[in-house]
Amino acid sequence: MDEDIPVIYGIDFQARCLVSLAAESDAVRFLIGTQSIKHENQVQLIDFDEDTNAVTRTVYGHPSGEIWHLSCCPYDADLFAACYNEVDGQKINSRAALWRFPATRSSPSRSTASSGDDAQGAITRLDKVLDLKDKEGGDIQGVIWEPTSSQKKIITLKTNGVVTWEASSTSSSAFTESSSISVEGKGHNRITSAKWSPHHSSNTVGLCMETSIRGLDLRSSKTSYLIENPHGYMVRQIDFNQNKPYDLASCGDDCTAKIWDTRNVGAPLQVLDDHSHWVWCVKYNPFHDQLLLTSSSDSRVILTSVASLSSETVAHVSDEENRDETEKHERLADGVINVYDEHEDSVYALDWSSADPWTFASLSYDGRLVINRVPRNVKYRILL
Repeated sequence: MDEDIPVIYGIDFQARCLVSLAAESDAVRFLIGTQSIKHENQVQLIDFDEDTNAVTRTVYGHPSGEIWHLSCCPYDADLFAACYNEVDGQKINSRAALWRFPATRSSPSRSTASSGDDAQGAITRLDKVLDLKDKEGGDIQGVIWEPTSSQKKIITLKTNGVVTWEASSTSSSAFTESSSISVEGKGHNRITSAKWSPHHSSNTVGLCMETSIRGLDLRSSKTSYLIENPHGYMVRQIDFNQNKPYDLASCGDDCTAKIWDTRNVGAPLQVLDDHSHWVWCVKYNPFHDQLLLTSSSDSRVILTSVASLSSETVAHVSDEENRDETEKHERLADGVINVYDEHEDSVYALDWSSADPWTFASLSYDGRLVINRVPRNVKYRILL
């Protein structure tokens, strides 16, 4: 099959949550959470066959409200966390829970319906493992996992702090609250999203706090770095370069993505200004940090090369006469590699596959899932 042809798939409901199954290394699988008001919401497990470009799905009923955030366990492919709305009279609360796919989870070929013809009887119920309600209560904005799987910890995000949970020694899916850290700052300081750093022995969490980015040391409960007003009003998301300990990418409402060195936050290392509206998502390729993905309310996904800031040495060809002969061995230069415009609505989520470093998926609010691959010529430039 042609690797440069996008695969487009509709999931029937509005949605803004998509993540790759972090513990899945053998198959390209993504998880989607829906945001339907009239119907029961769903968690959909998407399987992508790289040989045939076929997409199949397994649909699981989510008995609670609209799903606003999903995160997958890095060491157990059947375990994930979801944040959702819960209606209590006239009040809407933000809650979170750990869920597990049923023990009888079958292969997609037997349990998955084709797009648009899900029968109610084919929808399986998820097994709730734990309600993540901390001692102080309050709304939960998100759940993030300790990325290395060595400590088996999770963090729940509150509007003004974080709560750390540790897995039981007898069960990898039984968590108990271990500590609570309040985070205070001036001005707009509500925590909206976060990312657990894969570096520094996994003790640092990067927090998006509306108008700032803050590094929180979980051991000392102190701020390790602070980036003030990096994107105008709102910072939407951050991501760490897994190959360089101090590099951080961010995106926000100024229509840009920026790369920072957390040791010196006075100015960004690079500014990417190729979108025309709010940038909702930024993702480093976890294996090849020359590649950076962004998605926006302008309905586009952009794949950019940031080779000059990658962990690999960048070679440049200066002799124009020899350029044709050496192009296939030339390393990537900085700049836009490709613009993907298959969406017609705001693209709120995207992620790289954990099983194939060249495959990624994006999701727009109208429920359109698009699966793409890194262009073949770019792939070969990186590998050769």
